Amino acid sequence: MRFKIAVVEDEKQSADILIGYIKRYAKEHNEDIDVVYFSDGDEIVYEYKPIYDIIFLDIEMRLLDGMTTAEHIRKLDKDVILIFVTNMTQYAIKGYAVDALNYLLKPVPYFAFSQELKRAFTKLKKRENNYIMFSIQDGVIRLNTADILYIESMKHKLIIHTKEDQFVITGTMKEMENKLSDINFFRCNSGYLVNLARVTGVKNNLAILDDRELIISRPRKKVFMEALTKFFGDMIV
Repeated sequence: MRFKIAVVEDEKQSADILIGYIKRYAKEHNEDIDVVYFSDGDEIVYEYKPIYDIIFLDIEMRLLDGMTTAEHIRKLDKDVILIFVTNMTQYAIKGYAVDALNYLLKPVPYFAFSQELKRAFTKLKKRENNYIMFSIQDGVIRLNTADILYIESMKHKLIIHTKEDQFVITGTMKEMENKLSDINFFRCNSGYLVNLARVTGVKNNLAILDDRELIISRPRKKVFMEALTKFFGDMIV
């Protein structure tokens, strides 16, 4: 797995130390890591895209401080791991408001940094199979597959339905079916690819997903019910 890490630090010397630590850790632990550097918070939030796995954030920066930067990022990316780097311990409590993993106190020794990076990687690797990247009109979005209710085919577009949102992407239903078949997505008809984990019931020829009802076509009803029965059978321990 290839990781992408951002370092946001307005002191170049401090940034160089953190970047050096990341490269040292990558070499010692045989990790594949890309590092991107931003000299202030305003640089990373400008046209932010959720492509980072970990972001190290300095708290005190000239143009946009780390806490405000984190708040902006969290509006667009709830999954990226945030780790604050600061010389002021009072900021540690505020970090919980933006779901920061932890904070490191300057000057940061390599051992403390490597332990924190190891903890972050452990967390990422546990969830890596649950996330998928989609290209949308104005960028990319990373979704937890557990949040997807179903995917709808409409003309030459696909619509990803979550409980709160809809995302329009390009692609074919066949491509998406191949991509998601190993994580229990199955077609109930030619136009809907359903997350079996989100099916709460079946009524007549309808699959019920929360407050949605999707038609199960006659040709696919038998195989869909078999897939659903197998899924819930495998879930019972």
